Amino acid sequence: MSYVVEAHCHERRFGSAVRKQIIMFLANKASDDGSGIWCSKGFVQRHTELSESSVKRTISEFLREGILVQTGQQRPCKNGFTVVYRIDMDVVAQLELIGAPARSPEQTGSSGDPNQS
Repeated sequence: MSYVVEAHCHERRFGSAVRKQIIMFLANKASDDGSGIWCSKGFVQRHTELSESSVKRTISEFLREGILVQTGQQRPCKNGFTVVYRIDMDVVAQLELIGAPARSPEQTGSSGDPNQS
């Protein structure tokens, strides 16, 4: 479990709630360098309560985009094997940061004029 990878992913935009939920789940399973993720797609599906097709599609997208990388290692499981993944922290670092929303003068209680009280 890596709070480092989770915190890094938490601060980035992934494009949808489904994508964010899956990357956060995978980040929770990663080592501090993003490696060592070896949970099956079925395991991700059961624990995120997303559809199997959503999990498969999103992991495929992450692989295509370079966010996830297959390490080439495989771990045996009851249905054959589970692929081991790594989150590419350099690719994640290039994603848009989630910033504070812009606040209008109405939201801040300000008139916009710094000289006016």
